[in-house]
Amino acid sequence: MAGLNVSIAFFFLVVGACQVLRQLSKRLLSPGAYDCLARELAGSLQLCTSCLELRMLVEIGPWGGGFGPDVVLTLLFLLFTVHGTSFDGASANPTVSLQEFLLLESNLATTATKLLAQGVGMGTGWAVTKLYWSWELTHFHLIQNLIASECSSSIHTSLHHAAFVEGTCSFLFHLVLLKLCQSRPMYRVPALATTVTFLTYTAGPFTGAFFNPALAMVTTFHCSGNSFWDYVQVYWLGPLGGMLAALLLYQGNIPRLFQRNLLYSQKSKYKIPKARVAAHVEGDEPQRKKKGEKSNSKPRA
Repeated sequence: MAGLNVSIAFFFLVVGACQVLRQLSKRLLSPGAYDCLARELAGSLQLCTSCLELRMLVEIGPWGGGFGPDVVLTLLFLLFTVHGTSFDGASANPTVSLQEFLLLESNLATTATKLLAQGVGMGTGWAVTKLYWSWELTHFHLIQNLIASECSSSIHTSLHHAAFVEGTCSFLFHLVLLKLCQSRPMYRVPALATTVTFLTYTAGPFTGAFFNPALAMVTTFHCSGNSFWDYVQVYWLGPLGGMLAALLLYQGNIPRLFQRNLLYSQKSKYKIPKARVAAHVEGDEPQRKKKGEKSNSKPRA
């Protein structure tokens, strides 16, 4: 359990350091630069380092530490709850940023900046975690350093099935995200954390359940077992297709591409109650009669 305690302390340290980075960025940068650059960089750094350490526990913990998947899933839920609370609106996910672009919530320059910041944050998180592992503070990290050069692909099924699994995870995640986007954080954060935990538990044995192209790129693209194009199909095209399907199902269209609703008929948002319409019609009848009588009356001689 000593190794697990060190990992938990590492999680707290990473969250605290990224929180300090956010506060400093708010003071030094303009709101626009903070929103699309510093906030995404800090969120991606926090997500990448946490997920890499958690992935190490998933691979080594059961036989090196004697704890089961229930411990890892509990940590995963708690971590994503903390991430949702501390991210300050950052997505740290390229498909979420592209979804905002397609919904006309951000322009092309802002989206490109967010994608760049996410890539830099993920790369920095990978470098920081590798440095942390090199200190070999626990026997987990010692084992991780020994097997790091021989890591294998996270794809443990056929290529088409793997792309379908990642696409389905992305579809469900984005559908929940779209449904809860206007909800209060106290409801949205645990709901998203529960969704991520469930999807990881269900799809993890097949693909690792990343449904985040940037996170998958720094985590598994360098491992042997599949080509770069295989990874692109599974971890880039799969989540992107799932996001587009969720957006189309939820919105009925993709606002950036076309305005017409393809799935749902357009109806007026405001409906007049039938009782009120009937009362209005009955109230108008005497006036209509009076007007009719006045128009039909003949002039007196």
